[in-house]
Amino acid sequence: MLGAVVSFSAMALAGRVVSVDLDTFEIMTYRSLVGVVVMATIIFASGGVRRIQTDRFSLHLIRNICHFTGQNLWFYALTLIPLAQLFALEFTTPLWVLILSPLLLSERLTRVRILVALIGFSGVLIVTRPTMGSISVGTLTAASSAIFFAGSILFTRKLTADQSTLTILTWLVGLQAVFGIICAGIDGDIAAPSLAMTPFIIIIGFAGLLAHACLVQALSLAPAMLVVPIDFLRLPLIAVLAMILFGEHLDLWVFVGAAIIFGANYTNIWAETRNSRT
Repeated sequence: MLGAVVSFSAMALAGRVVSVDLDTFEIMTYRSLVGVVVMATIIFASGGVRRIQTDRFSLHLIRNICHFTGQNLWFYALTLIPLAQLFALEFTTPLWVLILSPLLLSERLTRVRILVALIGFSGVLIVTRPTMGSISVGTLTAASSAIFFAGSILFTRKLTADQSTLTILTWLVGLQAVFGIICAGIDGDIAAPSLAMTPFIIIIGFAGLLAHACLVQALSLAPAMLVVPIDFLRLPLIAVLAMILFGEHLDLWVFVGAAIIFGANYTNIWAETRNSRT
């Protein structure tokens, strides 16, 4: 999980740097192309080509549309709002999973889940402190990215019923690269990264894959109740790094709101774990 925390943070910092020269679609294109190279190397080195499944392409397509949309909104938001605020709003993704799971997975919306969602979104209000003049494009974009990330998680859950991790990751990088090339090239102009920006593009590509690999591995080794709290270390880490590297100020209310969001998420995990044991 510490590997995931560092990787997600590195991706955000590198994304902030390259956003000066590249738009979000271009960043996603190059990130995905790096992922394609890495996955192709792994697949051919392990002889795994025949293990790539094609029977649920439509679901892979929907899942990756959600992920691509969420990731582009996330990269766009990091150019508009402080990184700590972006991460705090990203942590609402599990709350959206609670709300959307009855619609997409036919799961039951219990009273505990409703309470957790209400508490979590009170934390969002503290982070954003909305007024008629304070709601910005950045906060709306960051909040929207969490919704699409939740959709990606729910469709991934459906895919894991009969699709291998290798298959899911392969379709991930492949489709994301196609989406990126189409969207980045729709205006007939795809900017090439400069020599100075190339290392940061490589960091974004490797960090994105490594973060997800670390997260999956952590969940295979320990319960979610132990894993999820460590992920929230991203917030203070990115806040301090953003202050040092980009001069962003530390906002106490972002930490207060994030703590409430974390408490809501942790309460839900605790309740679900207790129910599964009984």
